[in-house]
Amino acid sequence: MGRHGENIRKRKDGRWEGRYPVYSEEQKKKLYCSVYGRTYEEVRDKLFEQRNRNGLEKPGDMEEMDQDRNRVRLQDLIFSDLAEDWLKEVAHTRKPSTYAKYRLVFDTYLRNLFPGARLSAMTDQHVRERLPDALTESTGRSIYCVLNQILKYASRQYSVAVPDLKRPLCCGQNKPVVVLARKEQTRLFLVLGQEPDSFKTAVSFCLYTGLRLGELCALKWTDIDFDNRLVAVNRTVQRLAVEGQRTRTMLLELEPKSEYSRREIPLSSAVLELLLRFPSDKEYIFGGDKPVEPRTMQNRFKKLLQAAGLPERNFHILRHTFATNCIEGGTDVKSLSEILGHSDVKITLNRYVHPSMDTKRKHLDILSGFYGQIHGQMG
Repeated sequence: MGRHGENIRKRKDGRWEGRYPVYSEEQKKKLYCSVYGRTYEEVRDKLFEQRNRNGLEKPGDMEEMDQDRNRVRLQDLIFSDLAEDWLKEVAHTRKPSTYAKYRLVFDTYLRNLFPGARLSAMTDQHVRERLPDALTESTGRSIYCVLNQILKYASRQYSVAVPDLKRPLCCGQNKPVVVLARKEQTRLFLVLGQEPDSFKTAVSFCLYTGLRLGELCALKWTDIDFDNRLVAVNRTVQRLAVEGQRTRTMLLELEPKSEYSRREIPLSSAVLELLLRFPSDKEYIFGGDKPVEPRTMQNRFKKLLQAAGLPERNFHILRHTFATNCIEGGTDVKSLSEILGHSDVKITLNRYVHPSMDTKRKHLDILSGFYGQIHGQMG
């Protein structure tokens, strides 16, 4: 199949073939000749030389040759320069959180791995040889996402044909998702019930709704519909690096993670009672006049775990625990997916829903009982 925008194709024998036009005065028509090479770039260079050498006499062909002359070649483009230009575009067209993520991936993994690399060298093999072996599935996916977006930017800006890089299927392993065991949840709830405050209420609220940490910290009283028993998720907060500011990072109030993250979640009577214990005329439920700093919420959660005699965990374990409890309680996956704000039920199944050992044992005990009935009938 030919590359996009080029009369170049890869043959079955592994070679690349390029065709160029030559105008025949004898036959009064345009004919095509071919050049061959081991790589796409080699054939492209040969095509350019042939077109210059033979000369094209028809206006349309002259225009085609001029376009080739002006077209930037892959080996003329430096990957890191393209990346910086692309990041500038992202900063002006995408959400600040998206820019911060892409910038972090580039600075952490790509900048030092490909110093001075030309775009023509960014092949699947070249990238695989330089990426670290110990990458999680999520990190590997993010790296290849950034790489391919930079290549697409080059293709769009300079009219060069650049194939997507294919991420190896074995690129890292996902870390197993950890949830709070039943006994751990019991010990945590005992602590949450002692001298309740806004932070303890926030932790309980997360266990009842599965909100992300940023969504929880950004909740306003106007997001709660007490009459219809609903909470509306309309925003999130994140501490992000902001260029050109005196401080390196700033706490920013942002749009939700995606359109699917903007949602309404039904609230139980127990959750509404928790909120009504701390009525306030302030704007934010858990932060007062401003959103809660996510790091502050994380630190307070660690202290609650210590008080419950539990090991240190990330705040996100509450979301994992909520999802697992819902599934084990009989919630259908589609409903849970919408409550969590996922774009696809597969995300809910693969990332957040992990049956406990007790659940697996219960299923196998049922199977054993079924087999027992069969043996009894045979006897």
